[in-house]
Amino acid sequence: MTQNNYQKFLDTVSHIDKSKKPSLLLHVCCAPCSTACLEVLNEYFDITVFYYNPNIAPFKEYQKRLAEEQKFVATCYPTIKIVEVGYENEKFEQIAKGCEDLPEGGERCKKCYSLRLKKTGEYAKENGFDYFTTTLTVSPYKNSQVLNQIGEEIAQELGINYLTSDFKKNDGYKRSIVLSKEFDLYRQDYCGCQYSKKARESYKNQKGEY
Repeated sequence: MTQNNYQKFLDTVSHIDKSKKPSLLLHVCCAPCSTACLEVLNEYFDITVFYYNPNIAPFKEYQKRLAEEQKFVATCYPTIKIVEVGYENEKFEQIAKGCEDLPEGGERCKKCYSLRLKKTGEYAKENGFDYFTTTLTVSPYKNSQVLNQIGEEIAQELGINYLTSDFKKNDGYKRSIVLSKEFDLYRQDYCGCQYSKKARESYKNQKGEY
């Protein structure tokens, strides 16, 4: 399925007239993940970055990741606009109730993906974008099949195109690490929410990394 996701992406972009780039609303989780994605997508799409991550905690972490994204885009893609629609952490905490102790990649994460992609799709629909998608598939810790299924279901519900992707393919994740080092970007060591942070701290403590 992962290979199919990548092939769907290739099939889509192969038909794009680069002289008339379609508009793409790209949900971005953090600067490091956006690096390789923007490098690939900028050739084919007129991109607007959409920073909506109500899961990130604490708020200063949210602000830090946003600042890094703004710095990176201003440096490498100065014509790309960044849209930030507010923190809304209470919406994430509401959907996370009952799932607080589940491991990363479980039901809590799926609800989180849906929350962020639904907001992205709605904004894309309301503002006339041709496509929407997310940088989340670049991470080896995220299930691209699940993400794309959620994105495609939202797209069908809203009547808009979702760009199926698997940005980790073709060494996309490795490329993001190289670019993050090149531009000296802050790379966090947990996904974003307080529950992933707690799990990461527990793991580091067990490994004696403190």
